[in-house]
Amino acid sequence: MNNIDYSIVIPVYFNEGSLRGLVASIRDEALGKLSDRRGEIIFVDDGSGDASYAVLQALQHEHSEFVRVVKLSRNFGQVNAIWCGLSLAPKVAVVMAADGQDDPRYALTMLQAHFAGEAEIIIGTRSEREDSLYRRLTSKLFYRLMRVLSFPEMPLGGFDFFLLGDRARRALLACYQHHGFLQGQILQLGFQKTFLPYHRQTRTHGRSRWSFARKLTYLVDGVLGYSYLPIRIMSGTGALCAVFGFIYACIVLFARLVFGNPIKGWAPLMITVLVIGGLQMLMLGVIGEYLWRVFAQVRGVQPYIVENILEGFGTREHDSAEP
Repeated sequence: MNNIDYSIVIPVYFNEGSLRGLVASIRDEALGKLSDRRGEIIFVDDGSGDASYAVLQALQHEHSEFVRVVKLSRNFGQVNAIWCGLSLAPKVAVVMAADGQDDPRYALTMLQAHFAGEAEIIIGTRSEREDSLYRRLTSKLFYRLMRVLSFPEMPLGGFDFFLLGDRARRALLACYQHHGFLQGQILQLGFQKTFLPYHRQTRTHGRSRWSFARKLTYLVDGVLGYSYLPIRIMSGTGALCAVFGFIYACIVLFARLVFGNPIKGWAPLMITVLVIGGLQMLMLGVIGEYLWRVFAQVRGVQPYIVENILEGFGTREHDSAEP
């Protein structure tokens, strides 16, 4: 597709029920209202196990003038699917969810603001969200921790609906990191940015695939990849253990010199050994997490592999796996 001014990038994973309505909504509420700009939709199928890819094939055939479909060889995760879509977008990119919870009218607002020169990065912040109480609470806890530990600019509700101008998109692609934290990297890009509050709608099809374990892993990536706090905590804990050890040694020496008897019993000794041994293992685990991230970065693990791309009136294989 030539002369594309903007792309709407949508990662897809088990979203067969929402795709057809989503395309119609984007066409009517966004693409059709920017008559002076040419846009496209880039769907990235992240190894869906349902009929999502079959639905995307049909949609691309019906709307070949503005729909591209990228099929990854397996499931690489939502973040890597987004990186893939951003790498294929020629200029401005809007990233939104495939579940229908992000209203395309806000994508139109973002695009109009960007093309008017208001901002290079526009981030949709969830002023309201029609999710379950559990999801709202865990999301607030997750992103509050990220604000405290790594990214003070992080919106309290987080974000996954955003616009990147061409300069910001290229800058982001140039700093890809394995086990990275996409939202944090966007916030660290600089550039002129603005925040757009929006109402996140109720999911009408399927269910979220972001389990608590995946959120916890993403939280660890965000903290270990972008904060020195874990290292400082380990250093501080080591210093405290040394101080307490010195104080305890003074107590033992005092008891020996004054009363003539050392402190007896296995309990104090075992408690000391177990506490310090546990702290050492914990610290080694944190260091191991850092080393694993360095190893993954330097060994060149492929973030994604594209199996094929549907565009225009044909299909082509695509071998590149670079972000």
